[in-house]
Parts: sequence; C-alpha cells; structure tokens
Amino acid sequence: MGKVIMVVEDSSTMRQMVGFTLKRNGYEVIEAVDGNDALEKINGGQLHMIITDVNMPNMDGIEFVRRVRAKPECKFVPVIMLTTEAQEARKNEGRAVGATGWIVKPFNPEHLMAVINKVIG
Repeated sequence: MGKVIMVVEDSSTMRQMVGFTLKRNGYEVIEAVDGNDALEKINGGQLHMIITDVNMPNMDGIEFVRRVRAKPECKFVPVIMLTTEAQEARKNEGRAVGATGWIVKPFNPEHLMAVINKVIG
C-alpha cells in the first residue's frame, strides 16, 4: 500500500487532476471538498501529506491548516498549499500557521511530484 495523501480542493476538476497525478505515481489519495470535509475525513487516520487550496468555501485553507496543526496526530504531517495565491503576505500567513510549502496554480505535475518526493520521499 502506498503513502496516503489528502487533497483538499473545492474545484472537482483540480481535485481530479491532482488525484490523477498522485495515483499515477503510486500514492493513495483521499479527497475532500473543503476544510470541514477534510477534518472529518482525517479522523485519526494515517496521512503522509496534505495538499490544500487556500480559497475554499466554509473553511479556507489557512484556517484548515491551523486546525490540522492543533490535532496531535497531524502535528508533523507536511502540508502543501496549492493555490492561485502568489502574494508574499499570504505565503507568510500560510507559514505562520504551519504550512510546509506553497505551489502556485496552474501547477506542473512534474514540479508537484518533485516537491512531494523531496518532502516525503
């Protein structure tokens, strides 16, 4: 069984693209449509990484990362922000709540995989 990566993204198209890239590279994927959905699906499960959007309904990615970091089982799970947000202030906000990395959309599948391989091997 491969490593498990959660993809938190409100756009079904983007979720499918990221999921396809991950599955093609041997990862198991858990999909969530927003931060609330993701928190319910984490539920103590073993995650190796989380990839999340910033701009989502119900709970944005910054708040989601803040809540993920408050969960003891997720304190050290790498979190990559995959978003259209490119401003340094937003990146700093992400880092401040515990994001591990930041990739700006549209993403290049090879770049995404290079980041993942660097972070979790």
